[in-house]
Amino acid sequence: MAGTIGVIIGSLRKESFSRKIANFLVENPPVGHTLEIIEIGDLNMYNQDFDEQEAPDSYGPFREKVKSMKAIIFVTPEYNRSVPGVLKNAIDVGSRPYGESVWDGKPALVVSNSISGLSGFGANHHLRQSLVFLNMPTMPQPEVYLPSVQDFFDGNGKLTKSDTGDFLKDVLKSFVAFANR
Repeated sequence: MAGTIGVIIGSLRKESFSRKIANFLVENPPVGHTLEIIEIGDLNMYNQDFDEQEAPDSYGPFREKVKSMKAIIFVTPEYNRSVPGVLKNAIDVGSRPYGESVWDGKPALVVSNSISGLSGFGANHHLRQSLVFLNMPTMPQPEVYLPSVQDFFDGNGKLTKSDTGDFLKDVLKSFVAFANR
């Protein structure tokens, strides 16, 4: 699998830890690959009426961008033991109209995080359930749960925990191998 891997961030917050993690991943791609963040903040809320009529302008470029990617990495915090609404909306927008899902068959990786010790466990597993339905083969191991993520970065948003950085780089290598199967 050579090519570009899309990175979708499940948070809109300007200084989100998920964005900082995603930036680290983009800055440390596996050899022969590039990672690109796919922004989801401007997507109109999904409405099934759009399947039958003209969709919002934000849908087309998003769907085309996802289609162009070889694989997708989801980096998400946990909101109320699940994924943030903005991420669920992006998944819904990409999955419709029925039979035209941009997600179908794309390898996926889930990276969850939280400021608690639970590491976004609930979000990770809820997202995995959706990805199964969307026919996105999702890397089973290693799983990525990042706890107490507020302690991982300096004032400039740079990762300061070298062991976490090494782990994430190894995860990216594993993901490329998984996606190439």
